[in-house]
Amino acid sequence: MSPIRPRVTVVGHRHDPEHHRLRDFLTRSAQPFSWIEADTAKANQLLARYSAPFPEFPVLIDSTGEVTTGATVERVVEVWRMNAEPARSSYDLAIVGAGPAGLAAAVYAASDGLSTIVLERDIPGGQAGHTSFIENYVGFPDGIGGAELSRLAGKQAERFGAEVMVLRGVTGHSRDPDGPFRLDITGGSRVEASVAIVAPGMVWRRLDVDGMEDMLGSGVYYGAGRSEAAQCGGDPVVVVGAGNSAGQAVMHLGNGGAHVTMVVRGDGLGKSMSAYLVDRIADHPLVDVRLRTEVEGVEADGDGRLAGVRVRDREGGIDVLPSSALFLCLGGTPRTAWAAEGGVRVDPGGFIITGPDLLDAGRRPEDWPLARDPLALETSVPGLFAAGDVRHGSTKRVAAAVGDGAIAVALVHRRLEELLTTG
Repeated sequence: MSPIRPRVTVVGHRHDPEHHRLRDFLTRSAQPFSWIEADTAKANQLLARYSAPFPEFPVLIDSTGEVTTGATVERVVEVWRMNAEPARSSYDLAIVGAGPAGLAAAVYAASDGLSTIVLERDIPGGQAGHTSFIENYVGFPDGIGGAELSRLAGKQAERFGAEVMVLRGVTGHSRDPDGPFRLDITGGSRVEASVAIVAPGMVWRRLDVDGMEDMLGSGVYYGAGRSEAAQCGGDPVVVVGAGNSAGQAVMHLGNGGAHVTMVVRGDGLGKSMSAYLVDRIADHPLVDVRLRTEVEGVEADGDGRLAGVRVRDREGGIDVLPSSALFLCLGGTPRTAWAAEGGVRVDPGGFIITGPDLLDAGRRPEDWPLARDPLALETSVPGLFAAGDVRHGSTKRVAAAVGDGAIAVALVHRRLEELLTTG
């Protein structure tokens, strides 16, 4: 996990995709920072205080005065010593994914005394980490930012002894019958675990529009764009989507002074968005909602940056919306491309099938090797559990994902007891 500094300063180019990636990383890590646009008087004045030349942006200056030039995410992870190796080679439990489900599982498993490692290909938080504000999570009547909730959960898991590995995804896996799970992770390390929980979450659903991919990080962003909101005050922006994440993005941008057009394919917001957000959007003076409308294309300025979003309504009318930024909050698809390789059953949408849903008219799958039914969140591989949004039948809510994580740990204990008995 990231050792939070009191504050850091970054000097870079707003529309450079790699500089956006760093800004997004700091935002989702809940790391306070100030952004100064490169080649401005303010930036030049700041950098003049340091004797070293600055040939490569972005430049990151932390609270101790340490300067990092060419500050990619990977470089910052190295400088801040976030890339430690696993402390051991074998664990009771390995958790793949550090979204709400994975972090909740880590808290409960580690607090129960299980040796626990969490492997996260990005940084903790999952899609919740992209959410500007979560207001309907129990226990936070004033709401909490998704990144801050994730940081606190990770810190809590580590306090109980769990290892939370950042930018350490699983690159390969294997297992002998009745043996431990072997997981190869980014950087070349391998760990083993008696039991595993997969909670890799979702990847943003892509919008297949010509030119869209070319502008990623340079005006086009997947998710709520928390790191960009502060840069958009007074600008026209477009948000696509009709779920709670889109609603929170609209409010966050509008409250920051941006002029927001919300593009919605359906006939209204109430089917997929909480009522309190629907009401706030309707009352916001800087928000315009375009129903029954879809994005058809994007237009660039002379520097290749986003200048406008071309939309088409259901009656065939086409309009170009001036926009300095486009935020795509389209929901996601499960990260389960690896599942078939490991014999894990998924439904037609790619979500992992668990527990009773694996049964056919009450009968166990033909290849199920145990003399009992699969446990509630157990996959078609004994001892491998699934939790959170990636699971078939999940409700795609933070609280539900946390509940999945807690339930999965209770089932992990049953499987570990079973292994002791049969071993």
